[in-house]
Amino acid sequence: MAKLPNPFDTDVTKLMAEFKLPGVDMETVLATQRKNIEALTKANQLAIEGLQTVARRQAEILRAGFEEASALARDLFQTKSSSEDRVAKQTEATKTALEKAFSNARELSEIVGKAQQEAFEIINKRMTESLDEVRDLVKKKGK
Repeated sequence: MAKLPNPFDTDVTKLMAEFKLPGVDMETVLATQRKNIEALTKANQLAIEGLQTVARRQAEILRAGFEEASALARDLFQTKSSSEDRVAKQTEATKTALEKAFSNARELSEIVGKAQQEAFEIINKRMTESLDEVRDLVKKKGK
């Protein structure tokens, strides 16, 4: 039985260089595609870095939350206070925790939004450049 070639073993740039179309500069096409891949790689890297930043910040938030909850529990159980005082402390702690949770959620959302915006700008810039390159190539061919 004959072994089928693995398509992933093929060097696409060599294949494209051998593929000749009249009036098409394959080097220019390949250079354009290389730039597109570089832009996508950079955008993906920024997205990954954004996710890593979010994960680190979430871990920090979680750690701080556990520390604050432990401190509150110690305070509530170690001090001799009335039921009313405990309820007041728990209510205030809950209010503070909710405010922090909303603030943290806003912060994480801003981190994600910034990473997405930066990645989008890279892709948008490359798409614009790519269209300009095609326009310039067509103008060259028309002369």
